[in-house]
Amino acid sequence: MLSFRKLALAAAPVAALLFSVSPSFAEPDEINFGVISTEASSNQKKNWEPFVDAMSKALGVKVNAFYATDYAGVIEAMRFNKVQIAWYGNKSALEAVDRANGEVFAQTVSKDGSEGYYSHIIVHQDSPLQTLDDVLKCDKTLDFGIGDPNSTSGFLVPTTYVFAARKVDPKSCFKTVRNGSHEVNSLAVLNKQVNAATNNSEDLQRLEIKNPEGRAKIRVVWTSPIIPLDPIVWRRDLDTEMKTKIYKFLLSYGRTGSDEELAQSHAVLGNLLWSPFKPSSNDQLLPIRKLEANKSLMKIAADEKLTAEEKEKLTTDLKAKIASIEELEKKAETSEFKQTVAAFVAADKAGKKDEVAKTIEDLALSVSKTN
Repeated sequence: MLSFRKLALAAAPVAALLFSVSPSFAEPDEINFGVISTEASSNQKKNWEPFVDAMSKALGVKVNAFYATDYAGVIEAMRFNKVQIAWYGNKSALEAVDRANGEVFAQTVSKDGSEGYYSHIIVHQDSPLQTLDDVLKCDKTLDFGIGDPNSTSGFLVPTTYVFAARKVDPKSCFKTVRNGSHEVNSLAVLNKQVNAATNNSEDLQRLEIKNPEGRAKIRVVWTSPIIPLDPIVWRRDLDTEMKTKIYKFLLSYGRTGSDEELAQSHAVLGNLLWSPFKPSSNDQLLPIRKLEANKSLMKIAADEKLTAEEKEKLTTDLKAKIASIEELEKKAETSEFKQTVAAFVAADKAGKKDEVAKTIEDLALSVSKTN
């Protein structure tokens, strides 16, 4: 009998044609878990393999970690059902939801319990660049490192809040602009291969652990508003029973088990700089949709090739889209799901294990029915 992975590879061309009407599959005998490329896969494997092994044991099926050289590789793998679950940033999750039949069902929580992180622009400690204005002098003498185009903190956030907001085209501003992962960008700054680069607070935390001397040589010159922490996404057409198992595992991981099991799961999550996961949904991506729309608004305003009439038409359409997103945000804030998640978080903090377990059970049955 062919493995699930082989079947998925063989069926990829057909899946592309049937994408919009693909039925729910039978429970697979293998699951592929996608990991976006924030750093070298050799480094990621050390932290991710124990988590993937724990998932495999809990689900009763083989779980394989899937690493790609860029974010798009994981998005496309999910699109063609080579990946059934993945850890994404918000921007890449948005692409997966819109183009790869994905659905957000959980969210990471920082090791310190916070639910957000920050985008940064960094320079070497020895750099004469002291402020964002220094970085944006735009005399084409500086080399700049930017993130993967599907990265939230490495690309979307700085593009919106820094470049689009100031009507700056990076390619016209800098001598060179190169795309790289967070790890690549921090190393490029440390080795003075670029004068400045995008990064984020999580990657700088990892660098502090792995290379404190290197972290001390990096200086932050710009920090973004807070960004929602990363979503976990599955394919909507994943088998219902498997969804239920996955949901129970993910939301229980680090919350239930013997003292030894809890210590082990906390250590695994700690290496990923996380605490136990919390429930989430596609509503998590609404602020990112609004950010994308606002970025487009700013680009239109700065585009000298467009006529006044063209700008007005495009601007009107985008403002209507933003208004629609804001209405959805208001509904999400008062939704039953939002209230359930708030109660879950409160019960978890209060150590009410029975209440937490019941909420996981109820939500698993509810969210796993989506297809």
